[in-house]
Amino acid sequence: MSGIYIHIPFCKQACHYCDFHFSTSFKYKEELINALIKEIELRKKEFSEVEVKTIYFGGGTPSVLSSKELKRILDAVYKCYKVTKNPEITLEANPDDLFEANKETSTEENIFQQYKSIGINRLSIGIQSFFEADLKLMNRAHNAEEAKQCIAEAVKYFDNISIDLIYGIPNATEEQWLQNVKKALSFGVAHISSYALTVEPKTALENLIENGKINNVDDEAAQRQFYILKEELKQAGFDHYELSNFAKPGFYSQNNSAYWLGKPYIGIGPSAHSFNGKQRSWNVANNIKYIKSLEENNLPSEVENLSETDRYNEYIMTGLRTIWGISLKRIETEFGSENLNYLLAQSETYIKEQLLYIENETLKTTQKGQFLSDGIASQLFKIN
Repeated sequence: MSGIYIHIPFCKQACHYCDFHFSTSFKYKEELINALIKEIELRKKEFSEVEVKTIYFGGGTPSVLSSKELKRILDAVYKCYKVTKNPEITLEANPDDLFEANKETSTEENIFQQYKSIGINRLSIGIQSFFEADLKLMNRAHNAEEAKQCIAEAVKYFDNISIDLIYGIPNATEEQWLQNVKKALSFGVAHISSYALTVEPKTALENLIENGKINNVDDEAAQRQFYILKEELKQAGFDHYELSNFAKPGFYSQNNSAYWLGKPYIGIGPSAHSFNGKQRSWNVANNIKYIKSLEENNLPSEVENLSETDRYNEYIMTGLRTIWGISLKRIETEFGSENLNYLLAQSETYIKEQLLYIENETLKTTQKGQFLSDGIASQLFKIN
């Protein structure tokens, strides 16, 4: 068993680029927390014998919950599942929540101390940029000063901190991006997740671009910034272990690494996904329907039985994104020699173009091919 992902579907405001499930209304927050706990209890039957190694609060914005509310959920996990002795427990947090919470707490115990006292040992802080103009363009709830102050305070209490940065922001120069990366490194954090700004359908960002209020994303500029990021983090001693993730040795995200390596996990909360190796399930992406279903002791989820082709394609996608690549032995063992031959044939062009290479019976992307890995993977897929 890998871990438990808990989706907290609340945000103070909607970021222009986000297409995750969340609500900016906190009206049903208490009912939602009760429903999360109910789902944890109901799903105990499925996973009673497995060991939980990681617990991850994602969203949405989990830091909108108080430490007491988070503890209620954690207590339910410990009550219902076999949790390993020293699990990795991650909380996604926004700078404005941390900044404001610290102003409200007593001098005896600040928000970071409260998190540690309930067992959270890893923070993932959504910085995105240290430039005010970028934050306003993305409609982030925090400002640049709050971003800097919250990290400066967080590193006093946590040695396992990840921060998120976004590159490819319209009008942001390469020099500004370099300053973003250097500023992040100046705090001594051990993990950086960095993503290209993507224009998702039906988001405010798509609307603003279509109406000419914001320049479109420049893919070539984003690619250049990606290589700046790689070089700076390499020089700083970070391993590039997944397309969007960089860490100092010993600080890889255990939770996310398990996803990429195909290990089972449970997803709790509206829109959360679960995977048991052969089936994928997902909860309804609607807070009211989710709450109502669990009040009636029903799991609000749909289940899909994954075909061999589905599992093959998923391994291709995740494998190419990671430092571990695609094991040719695993392909042959799990999916047969026919699929291995298919993969090798499909890869041939990309190997000639020096986008892929084979080393120690493992297929990996080259430096040149990393930024294009998702597109390459889709060309290696099998179609039913």
